[in-house]
Amino acid sequence: MNITKYLCHRIPERSFFFRGHQFPVCARCTGFYTGLAVFLIWNFFFKISYDINTLIMSMILMVPVAIDGITQYFGPRESTNNLRFITGFIGGIGLIIFLKIIMRWILNVLL
Repeated sequence: MNITKYLCHRIPERSFFFRGHQFPVCARCTGFYTGLAVFLIWNFFFKISYDINTLIMSMILMVPVAIDGITQYFGPRESTNNLRFITGFIGGIGLIIFLKIIMRWILNVLL
């Protein structure tokens, strides 16, 4: 059973290949997961303050992936796998920061 089919569309034209084998997720999702992992490793060594400015920055970091995805979906242009990866990477960093802030705020309210 291939669980990655529930995480990503895996369209071959939108995925990276290594030695003839397709990555388990598309280029954009590869960027997202790489960005998430890189930020979590970086954040282990360097702490950041999770305040309103960081929340705004996290949302700004998600804008490029939204623009890339929306403009590709509605057809004005076709994105490339490298651009999908880069915007996914930036968006992944923004997403993990956003989720960490929201989780901290929720936990502060509940506790």
